Amino acid sequence: QVQLVESGGGLVQPGGSLKLSCAASGSIFSISAMGWYRQAPGKQRELVAGISHGGSTNYADPVKGRFTISRDNAKNTVDLQMNSLNPEDTAAYFCNADITQKIGSGYFTNRHWGQGTQVTVSS
Repeated sequence: QVQLVESGGGLVQPGGSLKLSCAASGSIFSISAMGWYRQAPGKQRELVAGISHGGSTNYADPVKGRFTISRDNAKNTVDLQMNSLNPEDTAAYFCNADITQKIGSGYFTNRHWGQGTQVTVSS
């Protein structure tokens, strides 16, 4: 079994900062891509930022220059530093990871998701 657990969400004023963290645990052989998505009420889930095993990153246009994604391959964690937050950033934030497991003699890769953490930006 594999589990992703997010932490760090909460209420913050406009212009403030938050750092989200996500830790993967369980029967993990390797992790390739990791990322953060968000979903606001009434909207579809959208990519916020992604990071490869080697550290290459990509960001959605609305968060470029404000958010920074990073990972620790030794700890199987991915973080999202969010600065200059505005009310449009209010959403449930989900981490995901493409995880390879060794099961018997085979290797199987699946995308796993965390349960989500709420970020609310309001004065």
